[in-house]
Amino acid sequence: MLGLGSKLGQVRVAAARCLFPGLQDKLLQVANGGASQQLRLSSNGARPAARSISWESRRWLHRSVGTSTGPQQKHGTFYEFRTYSIKPGKMADFLNLTEDKIHLRTAKSELVGYWFLEFGNMNEVFHIWKYGSYKERTAVRKSLMQEKDWQQNYISKMLPMLNYQISEVAYLVPWAQMHTSPKPGVYELVSYQMVAGGPAVWGKAFQKALSAHDHVGYCKLIGAFHSEYGQLNRVHALWWHEDCDARAAGRHRAHEDVRVVAAVRDSVNYLVSQNNKLLVPTPFSPLQ
Repeated sequence: MLGLGSKLGQVRVAAARCLFPGLQDKLLQVANGGASQQLRLSSNGARPAARSISWESRRWLHRSVGTSTGPQQKHGTFYEFRTYSIKPGKMADFLNLTEDKIHLRTAKSELVGYWFLEFGNMNEVFHIWKYGSYKERTAVRKSLMQEKDWQQNYISKMLPMLNYQISEVAYLVPWAQMHTSPKPGVYELVSYQMVAGGPAVWGKAFQKALSAHDHVGYCKLIGAFHSEYGQLNRVHALWWHEDCDARAAGRHRAHEDVRVVAAVRDSVNYLVSQNNKLLVPTPFSPLQ
């Protein structure tokens, strides 16, 4: 496992490569064992002394990778991702109850989509809510606490069916917009744990990788999000597929497309880990 100093070294060089793409003489070499790192600043093969990077340069680079900025933070709109783990054998009861009472909840704020998982973590539901500000969310939560029908006939009956709940707040990444599906289908949520620094560090490479899949028609991007609360430096891509077989066929074609392969190869330099979930829309989900 890499130590803290080793991880910071990776992040700083990643930031330098992003902020100064024209410089061809920087190379970060990280040994799998985590013990060896070399930062080369000349292209003649000679290794300069560690002091060739000034203290002021190190301080500036450290500040740059610690800042996450973008249009998504210049307006109030954000999305809350909620994940509920349902007790085995209770999924049907939970969905029936939610379908019967969801109108009480959607009267308070906008529901983007509501799904249950087909692949990934079992016995889970996932839903996305849109808010214009944190004040709006606070007002919604306060109103729901005072809604007797919601509390007595939904919350009190729903909570015993749960194992746990997870809430995460995310913004759209600067270049992304929310889209609707062309027709009913299935969805895939792919979550990427990125190196520290936010879109200022990995934004361009990540955008290139997602756009490569989207623009060639292998799948349709519904939205791309950057976490604000919850697991930080995390990005989510929500994809639409006509069905599971269409997804499989699209992935097969994408793996043979040199444009996609090149874009993905560049983006993995900033990737720590990733996972995905196949989502099936509930009958009451706006996104179908």
